[in-house]
Amino acid sequence: MSGTPQGLSLEKCSNKKDTLYKSVEIEIRSGEPAVLLSYEWFTSYAAKQLGITLGKCWAPPKAHHNRLTLLKSIHIYKKHRVQYEIRTYFRHMTYERLTESTLKTFLEYIQRNVPEGVAIKITKKSVLDLPPTLRILWKKISTVKDCN
Repeated sequence: MSGTPQGLSLEKCSNKKDTLYKSVEIEIRSGEPAVLLSYEWFTSYAAKQLGITLGKCWAPPKAHHNRLTLLKSIHIYKKHRVQYEIRTYFRHMTYERLTESTLKTFLEYIQRNVPEGVAIKITKKSVLDLPPTLRILWKKISTVKDCN
């Protein structure tokens, strides 16, 4: 039995154009820098196996510190305090020149294998056609320049 429904050929299924992405930036954050480093290695290896071009991988030099000062007791005012600190570490990875189908496969794979306590933020930059109104203006400008 084939993977396509009966009566449909592969030509009819592949009429849709694949969206092109100039770059995809993935930001991962966690409280443990070792977990981020390991997950970066995992995603880079997965990208290499899929033939995805790895751009730049970098991390800020310092963690983001969020401090919260609270009173030890609800009955005593400003005498005894406790300070809590949450450190968040970041890593950024950029992947370049992707098609939509490759990107969907890659993102599904890495999102299913996210370690506990890791957050992911994905930013996509797609390549679009020039709108028809701008094409007309572009042709007019180029003909004016040619005349001069």
